[in-house]
Amino acid sequence: MTESFPRQQARTRRFTLGTPRSFQISAAGDRVAFLRSKGGGDPVTCLWVLDVTTGAERLVADPATLGGATAGLTAQEKARRERVREQAAGIVAFACDSALSLAAFVLAGQVFVADLAPGGAAPRPVPARPGAFDPRPDPGSRRVAYVCDGAVRVVTLDTGEDTQLIGPDGASGVTLGLAEFVAAEEMGRTRGYWWAPDGTGILVARVDVTPVQRWHIADPANPAQVPAEVAYPAAGTANADVSLVLAGLDGGRVPVAWDRAAFPYLVTVNWAVAGALIVVQSRDQRRMRLLSADPARGTVTVLREDTGERWLDIVPGVPGWTGDGRIVWTADAEDARRLLVAAPGELAGHGTAPVTPPDLQVRAVLDTDGDTVLFSASATADPTAVGVWRYGPEGLARVTPDGGVHSGLRTGGTTVLLGRSLDAPGVTVTVRTDHRPGEQITIASLAESPALPVPRPDLFSAGERGIRTALLLPSWHRPGSAKLPVLMDPYGGPHMQRVVAAQDAFAASQWFAEQGFAVVVADGRGTPGRGPRWDRAVAGDLAGPVLEDQVAALEAAAARCADLDTGRVGIRGWSFGGFLAVLAVLRRPDAFHAAVAGAPVTDWRLYDTHYTERYLGHPGQNEAAYDGSSLLGDAARLERPLLIIHGLADDNVVAAHTLRLSALLLAASRPHSVLPLSGVTHMTPQEDVAENLLTFQVDFLRKALGVARFTGIETGS
Repeated sequence: MTESFPRQQARTRRFTLGTPRSFQISAAGDRVAFLRSKGGGDPVTCLWVLDVTTGAERLVADPATLGGATAGLTAQEKARRERVREQAAGIVAFACDSALSLAAFVLAGQVFVADLAPGGAAPRPVPARPGAFDPRPDPGSRRVAYVCDGAVRVVTLDTGEDTQLIGPDGASGVTLGLAEFVAAEEMGRTRGYWWAPDGTGILVARVDVTPVQRWHIADPANPAQVPAEVAYPAAGTANADVSLVLAGLDGGRVPVAWDRAAFPYLVTVNWAVAGALIVVQSRDQRRMRLLSADPARGTVTVLREDTGERWLDIVPGVPGWTGDGRIVWTADAEDARRLLVAAPGELAGHGTAPVTPPDLQVRAVLDTDGDTVLFSASATADPTAVGVWRYGPEGLARVTPDGGVHSGLRTGGTTVLLGRSLDAPGVTVTVRTDHRPGEQITIASLAESPALPVPRPDLFSAGERGIRTALLLPSWHRPGSAKLPVLMDPYGGPHMQRVVAAQDAFAASQWFAEQGFAVVVADGRGTPGRGPRWDRAVAGDLAGPVLEDQVAALEAAAARCADLDTGRVGIRGWSFGGFLAVLAVLRRPDAFHAAVAGAPVTDWRLYDTHYTERYLGHPGQNEAAYDGSSLLGDAARLERPLLIIHGLADDNVVAAHTLRLSALLLAASRPHSVLPLSGVTHMTPQEDVAENLLTFQVDFLRKALGVARFTGIETGS
């Protein structure tokens, strides 16, 4: 029997296993280290290195030979994996020195180091304490730092001496070297310490969660188990107190001072030979400062302060340094995010002209190599395609072809490019290097391809706002042969695009189409890639604009394809998409006739500070915005079938969201279904859960919308 798509997608972790990822390039550009499992069904990730001069790959570290392939994880490692949505096992993160001669990683709380140079020795354990987390070599490969029990420790490799560099000194609620919850979940900062370029000390984040309220997440299926205590900063409540201190290997301690009262969020740190740069943000996220720091003295200088009427986005990869001492930054101008490359003094004056045009939206700064800046960007006119560009002495140039979704990195004259397209599944990885001019090396992906008909989404702009929309029909459907019920399949909120020029983005949507639905995916206002005005159109209202745009996309899709039955419309989504699904049947039952909501936010007062206050402000100052974006007040309006799914171990969108809504629906005598998932977090990593959730959803939607099971095709069933 052909393996079903739900089973294959679950087994392959959404077809990510076997895909090369997490690349690092040596300063000389002669080696590339990366992670990849040995096959599309192998969940154990290994460390590999590519010799750029010869094109040969070498397996450096295989967890199966190191005893850590199936061992348990520490609490910190579980939390980190949840924050970055890591579903694989084995070596899922590593750090290297600048020469890429040494890599450090953790397996089951044990630190290992591996030689990356040709002919290097086999990986070996480091005499670090059990429960180690986030090991990082110093720039000279003489020592490895790591975090354990809330302290930063350092192991000297040639002697094996393990010493505590800096610890909480018995202070309750204080950790050193770890990222706090909102930094890891919302800011993209998963680390909490940075080596000095000369290896003489470490800049360490001191996190005090004492002010943060405590929530308790229980496992009702195991009542003997003590509930997990979580320091969760819900909107309007206290955040962790985060500061920085330089811990010298000589025992010195120098606090780094900035105006933490006005700028409590530590966004990122970039400490290079050229200097230390720190980015901090105000709580309302309307002010962001770029600071030049002298860690040895504990002083900072404000290089630049940006302000925004609504909020300022955190841009991945900035700040950066060029080889000639200029700073890489971004700024919003002419309704576009634009790239700035300037000397520190010029940047501070806000007179620096952007080096990118207003019709190009910078998505991320990927790398700097000498005086060349590599970045990803999309045209404002077509946010579905993301290309890689470079800026340097020769000016601005596109690196990747038109179309598709691309990323990459560059160091030492070697560029690694990752590309996805509508023409093929998965990721293609190529390496271009000055070491082999005119040649191109391919790093093979071992990922499986979905066992279902190739998704061929019809991408179009819907309505007067030009909402980017994808329409997917069953492969077996013939125009005019039958009316198809519609399934809206959005995320629909900030931070995530669903409508992109990449085939693998539509695999699950195509499977739903094969079950007899016309599937519509739409990116409305608030989704990224179309400029600040589009991004900030949801300010103060996370409900109205996003729902209006889903309705507009539905109407446009029906006008585009006469085979859509708008009298039978379902909607499904997870997280923000789950919120949107419930919102749709509560406020627009005329347009939406059934909903499946996974881990929905139902009351934004229960979600975290950094995300929620960015869009709705502080609840104590903007109560109406929270009421208007809450689902709880609309519970009595439900008149359509609704299935809510929620993992009881979810520490991001806690199960209280679903339970409070369900209680109000019951009180209002509104029938609905709730599927609680014991032991399941926000990312539902368990294979059996991931597999059966898809079939459970489609069965619910068939019954709710009166859709007969289609049996005319076996592939992808």
